[in-house]
This record gives sequence, structure tokens and C-alpha cells, in this order.
Amino acid sequence: MLKGSTGSSIAADANAAGKEAAGKVKKELADIKLAFAYASVAYDLERMLEGIGEELPGVPVLGNTSFTGVITPEGFISGEKGFVGILALGGGDITVGVAGKPKGADARSTGKAAAEEAIKNAGKGGAPAYFYMAAPPGEEELYLKGVSDVIGRVPYFGGSAADNSIAGEWKLFAGKQVFADGITLAFFYADKPVTNLFTGAYRETGDVGIITKVAGKRTLVEIDGEPAVKKYAAWRGLDPDSLKGGNLLVATITSPLGVKDRLGELTAIRHPMNGNDDYSMAVGANLAEKTAVIRMEATVDELIQSASKTLEELKAKMGAAPAAFHLVHCGGRRAGIGDRIEEVVQGIKKAAGDVPFIVEFTFGEYGYEDDDRNSTGGLMLSYTGFAQ
Repeated sequence: MLKGSTGSSIAADANAAGKEAAGKVKKELADIKLAFAYASVAYDLERMLEGIGEELPGVPVLGNTSFTGVITPEGFISGEKGFVGILALGGGDITVGVAGKPKGADARSTGKAAAEEAIKNAGKGGAPAYFYMAAPPGEEELYLKGVSDVIGRVPYFGGSAADNSIAGEWKLFAGKQVFADGITLAFFYADKPVTNLFTGAYRETGDVGIITKVAGKRTLVEIDGEPAVKKYAAWRGLDPDSLKGGNLLVATITSPLGVKDRLGELTAIRHPMNGNDDYSMAVGANLAEKTAVIRMEATVDELIQSASKTLEELKAKMGAAPAAFHLVHCGGRRAGIGDRIEEVVQGIKKAAGDVPFIVEFTFGEYGYEDDDRNSTGGLMLSYTGFAQ
């Protein structure tokens, strides 16, 4: 039977923190197959991984830096000197192949090479039942394409590495490797199912427009032939000049944009990140011309409530006893929640019950919905449950 275990630390020394968190994990779980670790950008991550490795020799470890903290059954874990949280999985009839690749010639070829390595490290042939992925913000879709080139259409979950100030200080790690740009993967070969619930938990408004101009893949220039920031500002009755720079990011946490998939079953959230001088906007995921964007809404109260409500919905969707929960929560949502984070903690703990879980705070979220394509988004929740 698959089981999970968690551990955390806010020790000032990164090596000691790794040892402390890993030591808690191994007290609760034998035969560990994989350890997810999420940590502070303040830590010497190589030293942290050494500490984890001393306590969990031979166990594949992967993860990334998380925005301001993590949540485990111990609470919201954050410290001035750093933090680390670990979710370990063990027991059961499951094989995991882990790989980490710094970016090579391009994101797609790097994703392909990492997928081939994960299959090799699992000692299995062919595609996994499902997989986990992490990458930095920016080219997530291209890394995913590279993985799909090797294994085809396989359900996935995960999120993008984050720092505490959108300063590009994020890191990913796998084994003993630490890098800023690249991909980490965990391929799961298992008979028991994994269930993912991928949602923004926002409401649609009546404000809808057609994307008429995009620069590159992530700069929204025009909606309905009008400068994107001016169009958005008109929808909300705001002064477009008040949305320049990072003001746009803050203003859109409770009212971002959404794009529907071809079946209308998933609305992936697109978070406007920066208002440019020409009234275009930088957006945190890829966009396509001649598709529609919808203005979405949620209050801060609803952002808080959605964290536990989505976990309840995941449990109902699973239809099987959970062994552990891996919960990806957008860092932007967490910033909007601010000092009310303890309300999120209590809600998730109540919904999880005695099931081990970890929450990381990311700058991009990945998930899937039924038989549709794997998707990326921002300001979203990607909640995954592992069956016992």
C-alpha cells in the first residue's frame, strides 16, 4: 500500500535543515521511493540536498524553491533564514524514475532528453502512467512539448519554481544538481491511479474579448483591436496609467484573464504580470491570436476558501482512499491572501484529515482535465491525490 510522510525545518543552516526535515520523514515511512522537497531561495541548496541525502541515502529527491514558504501538517513553514518541506512516498507497487536537466540548446530538446533519462532511471520501457514536472517560469509549454515527444499524451502535474520577489532567483533541483533553468521530472509507473484537479476557482464575468495581437508568445498587445491594458482598464473602470509596471500584477490577482480549452471544460488562468508603456501587457503563460480572453473574478475570501474547497473536491473526484496529497498553489494567490495565510492552513488541514500533504507556492501551475491536453496556467491550483 502506498504511503506518504512529511517533514519540515526552518533551521538557519541549510544542511541541518535538510537533515531535520528528512529525519522526520524517515521516522514515519520505510521503503521511500521518492522525496519531493520545496525550499527557500535563501538556502545553500547544495548543502541542503547533502543533508537530505545523509538521512535518505539512495532516495531520489527533486523539487524547487517556493514563494515565501510551504504548508505541511505542521503548519505554514517559513523562516527568516530559510525553510524546507518534504513529502515522501513509499511502499506500494510503484516505480519512479527521476531526472533533472539544465537547459541545453533549447527547452524542447532539453525536455526530450530529460524524459529519456527518466525512463532509463526507472528501469522501465515506455511511457509512465503519469508524471510530475517542474521548470522555471517562461518556457514551460516548450519543456512539456519535449517530454510529450518521447512519451505522448500522459497526464501530468507540477508547477514552476518561484522566489520571493519575482527577481529570477528561483532554482530547481534533482539529486545533487541545482540549476536556474531546465527541467525536473518524475515518471510514475504504478497500477494505482493518480487524480489531478486543475482549477482557477474564479468566476467568469461578461467581459470577453478576442486577442487580436500578440508579440512573441506572452505579450498581449491588443484585445478587440485596442491596447490590451486600456481594454482591461475599461472593463474594470480603472485608469490605464494606474496599471503600468507591476501594478498590473497586483490589480489582477482578484481579476485575471481566462482562456477556455476547446471543449470548454477547463478555463486556464492567464495572469497579467506587467503593464508596458505602450499599454500592452506581459502575461505569465502563452497566448494565441484569434482566441478569446475572459475577465475572471474572485474575492480574497474566495481565494482563501478555494484552497480547502478544491481539496474536498479532489477527494470526491478520487473515489479511492488517498495516501498523500501534493498541492500546487499559485504564489500570486498566496500574495493576495497575505497575512491571512493561517486561514488557508487551517482549511487545508481540516480537509486533508490525517492524510499527509505538502503545499508549494509556484509561479506557474500544471495539470490536466479528463482526456484533454495537459495545460499550464497562472493563479491556479493543481491538486493531486495519490491512491493508497
